[in-house]
Amino acid sequence: ECVIIDPGYESQRIIDTIEKEKLKPLYILLTHGHIDHIGAVKDLKDKYGISVYIHNKDKDMLEKPNKNSASLYGMSVNGAKADYFVKEGNDIKFSDDSFKVIETPGHTGGGVCYKLDNILFSGDTLFLGSIGRYDFPESSGLDLMNSLKKLTLLDKNTIVLPGHGPETSIEYELNYNPYLKRL
Repeated sequence: ECVIIDPGYESQRIIDTIEKEKLKPLYILLTHGHIDHIGAVKDLKDKYGISVYIHNKDKDMLEKPNKNSASLYGMSVNGAKADYFVKEGNDIKFSDDSFKVIETPGHTGGGVCYKLDNILFSGDTLFLGSIGRYDFPESSGLDLMNSLKKLTLLDKNTIVLPGHGPETSIEYELNYNPYLKRL
């Protein structure tokens, strides 16, 4: 079994990996609704008949292609329907564990992170040495700073898997990320 998180827009590559590894996708978790995180959702949902989870504030970005910043990248995507809307504190079962939802608005109004044990899937909220952009129409720098403050309270040994770039940890970011050092 597997969970697909922020499938980007390379649906065939994801399908090939799922088939090669003989995995069974259970659902799709979305950290936010930008094109580079949702582009493959419709294809994967149609192929595997799986549910899609997203925060209600990013629903329109998933369902209405003109709302997800695709035009900024010269791309287009078919809209997909959300099945479940996540919110702070939700637990989404996976195997013998569950993903805990942490609301982290800022990059988008409905940004979330998913925490599984000591692993945080941070989407575009937190990167190695940086943070997500907050210059999109749906972004808020103040909300992003408040979200980052929330993440600084996580166990320092939490591994962070961002939506782009290499993994990091809360401890590393507290020590070296200039944005977190200013909080």
